[in-house]
Amino acid sequence: MPTDARQFSEKALETLCIAGEEVRYLLNRGYSVKSATTFVGNHYLLSERQRLALARMISPDQQIRIRKAKELCFADLAGKTLYMDGFNTIITLEIAFSGSLLLECLDGTIRDLAGLRGTYTLIDKTDLAIQAIGEFLENAGIAGLVIYLDAPVSNSGRLKQRILEYLDHTGFRTEIEIINPVDQVLKQKSHVITSDAIILDACESWYNLNREIIQRNFKNYHFIKLN
Repeated sequence: MPTDARQFSEKALETLCIAGEEVRYLLNRGYSVKSATTFVGNHYLLSERQRLALARMISPDQQIRIRKAKELCFADLAGKTLYMDGFNTIITLEIAFSGSLLLECLDGTIRDLAGLRGTYTLIDKTDLAIQAIGEFLENAGIAGLVIYLDAPVSNSGRLKQRILEYLDHTGFRTEIEIINPVDQVLKQKSHVITSDAIILDACESWYNLNREIIQRNFKNYHFIKLN
């Protein structure tokens, strides 16, 4: 977004850090994310994009502890079947390969500010994202990968074919299901790959794939974070 340089400048981040501290305070006392970010955002005259950043970066401390307790390490992946939130994972990696704005969140995940809203288009970074996923998971020695794509989203069928073109040649089995809703299925799984907070709170276990891929491919990626 053309306005990101100003809305997430060093000076703007000073205000966002103060606002973030207040949002966290309210979340830890039972306020909803929407109520907290609206109240604090109005006080500091934050833009909608800045408020969205706070909503995605900050979670109640108790939820962060729960997510951290369920997080897997690299060694836990060998021989296992993983279940991936397809659009959630690939879009974040597309943004990373584009060198655009990404958020380092309090729960350790990397999130973006992209809004899917039923529309998705393959871009020149899509292949790079899929390749990076395949190479990383092949090195991890996984047995299989099941990728779920949201049925209502446009071009989900094209993305499925593109993924299969790249991952069919890996050493693990790949399945892709176009379903609705994805989050309800992933909430019941273990070895989940996503940064979706709703899924992370409910699933049995998860792996922080995007963070690992980005850190291995980009040594000094400039994440927006709240200190």
